[in-house]
Amino acid sequence: MIDHAHDLASVRDATERLLIAVAKLDDAAVTEPSRLPGWTSGHVLAHLARNADALVNVLEGRPMYVSADARDTDIERDAPRPLAVHLADLRDSAARFQEAGAAPADWSRTVELRGGVTDSASRVPFRRWIEVELHHVDLGIGYELEDLPEEFAQREIGFLADRFRGHPDVPAVLIEQDDRRRIPTGREGAVEVTVAGRRADLLGWLAGRRDGSGLTVDGGPLPALPPL
Repeated sequence: MIDHAHDLASVRDATERLLIAVAKLDDAAVTEPSRLPGWTSGHVLAHLARNADALVNVLEGRPMYVSADARDTDIERDAPRPLAVHLADLRDSAARFQEAGAAPADWSRTVELRGGVTDSASRVPFRRWIEVELHHVDLGIGYELEDLPEEFAQREIGFLADRFRGHPDVPAVLIEQDDRRRIPTGREGAVEVTVAGRRADLLGWLAGRRDGSGLTVDGGPLPALPPL
């Protein structure tokens, strides 16, 4: 059972951690490369603000983005702004998301996200939590996958495993965490490859943030995962 109120509170906490960390930067840092290819830190910050507004659209029954081109144009436009403007935008857009999440609603309803993807409205706060936590890591400012809240990391591993489950291009994989938890993903059928390791390394591999070099693989090479 998804607890959207709990996840909204977790988003608020994660956003506060992000804002405190970003406030220690300067204008020059905004133009520095992030860990995402082709994106500066300013691109990441701009995306986070616009994503909050996009998810407000989802919760209020509007298209997530006007178009893919409009999404990209907004990020490019906002990326070079001074740090203070980024911080204000992050705070204001985060407040709008929390306000939309606090409105009375049928949280069991189905909503449409980007690219025609549908999900329960109750999972939208968790999706926002994903954006805030992983992009905080992507900034490369001292917050690493090892620093993610345990609950979040565990749920995100399960979320990504579900996303790849049944995918024809991913072999039948058994994920083994260092706490002995086991999660299947990939094609149905007998396990072809077992991938084991620490939670942070497994999450990094599943989320495309690490190359898997810290993992132990049995039964074949480490599977190449489709882009998210």
